[in-house]
Amino acid sequence: MNKPSVDDVLKEGMYGPKKIKPEEKRQFLGTYRERVIIALKVGQVVEQKVYPQVEQTMKEHPTSHLFLNGNISYEQLSKYVKLANKYKIENTIVTNKEHETEIGLVLAMAYAIDKEDIYVENPEEQSNQTSNVKKKKSSFFAKLFRRNKV
Repeated sequence: MNKPSVDDVLKEGMYGPKKIKPEEKRQFLGTYRERVIIALKVGQVVEQKVYPQVEQTMKEHPTSHLFLNGNISYEQLSKYVKLANKYKIENTIVTNKEHETEIGLVLAMAYAIDKEDIYVENPEEQSNQTSNVKKKKSSFFAKLFRRNKV
């Protein structure tokens, strides 16, 4: 192993130790994206209901860790803290006053799992997206048939 140069030692002394992917860690409440099982945005966390997908994921992964955005009031976070306690999952409330993130809740493992879809969508948004897709398809075909008639 190479000895660090004087320049490296001075930089570490002035700026602190080098960090891997600091932006990603700030965004995902102190963990890496590759470790995340499921995530909710701030707007979803402040809703009255508890997302059943989060509870199901907690049941399936008892060794996971729950990270909650500390910029959200505790009254709104408490339902997820109680849920984590129910399934004996460690939880941490992360407050970073210097950096804003749209993530309100992250359930993550201590190792990389590289899950593709981590975000939970609102049922209303899903139904709106499917109805918009249907509308777009019908309007596309209507245009296509109109062009053929002319």
